[in-house]
Amino acid sequence: MAATPPPVILLMGPTAAGKTALAMEAAHTLPVELINVDSALVYRGLNIGAARPSDAELARAPHRLLGFRDPAEPYSAADFRADALREIDDIVAAGRIPLLVGGTMLYFKALVEGLAPLPEADPAVRAGIAALAERDGWPAVHAELARVDPASAARLKPTDRQRLQRALEVYRLTGRPLSAFHGEHDTAGEALADGFYRFPGLPHPVLSLAVAPPRAELHRRIEARFRAMLDEGLVEEVAALRARGDLHADLPALKAVGYRQVWHYLEGDWDYTTMVERGIIATRQLAKRQLTWLRKWPGLTWYDGARDESRRACSTRLAGVCKTVFS
Repeated sequence: MAATPPPVILLMGPTAAGKTALAMEAAHTLPVELINVDSALVYRGLNIGAARPSDAELARAPHRLLGFRDPAEPYSAADFRADALREIDDIVAAGRIPLLVGGTMLYFKALVEGLAPLPEADPAVRAGIAALAERDGWPAVHAELARVDPASAARLKPTDRQRLQRALEVYRLTGRPLSAFHGEHDTAGEALADGFYRFPGLPHPVLSLAVAPPRAELHRRIEARFRAMLDEGLVEEVAALRARGDLHADLPALKAVGYRQVWHYLEGDWDYTTMVERGIIATRQLAKRQLTWLRKWPGLTWYDGARDESRRACSTRLAGVCKTVFS
């Protein structure tokens, strides 16, 4: 395939599928650079529960956009898109291929489809919404959003403070519901040759690959990994974050699967056994949501992360792309 501009490769999959290990193997032998697409791994201090690669692994296969944000500072899909575009340009300028790896499908979607043109944040409007929440609670914010933008309210929970605030802010600034802006945003793409796809929000041909073992194997891996994280010190990691004093359970960083359940345990809401059970269930639910997104992803090639021959086939596909680009 002609590579003008050069391609971008997406390596996606549900949590615990083995995609990060496969990407790091590729980075050892191929002219690719890795960009993290995991919403928990962008934060400093979220290591064990976010399955951060070890320092030794990162020395051999560095990841961009990893551990650079303080957990007190929310990080949005728009933030990720801006940062990822910058990193992609930098990697391409160095004569290498960007390989984006992770499971935060909203970030992948924002990158390749772009974002609807929305007004910039307004501190005064946000302060008014925050005052409403302080006085009447976030369910009241959700109720007001349901009155002016039923479509957005239907997809947001009353506990999703960041997105509720933004949706209501857009309406108060423009008099139009956020859902109307999204409805006008063109996300249609175009299939290209050799499995590549052209998306409207990215000036590069995109190769989308997914790693996912069978459901029973995925569930086994999820439980084993969560228990291993606890053995490695996940409770102590969350306790250290909680001890800072400036973090709370509604921050996006602390709503990450695993961290949210351990936080409840430390608050005394659940006993240890309940926390473990809920952590495993929540991780399975996350994997289910990720797979639902992936089944709708255009131009996607699937690989079975539980079969060595399938993993080798994925590695061979990556090597083939690099050979074509640099031949």
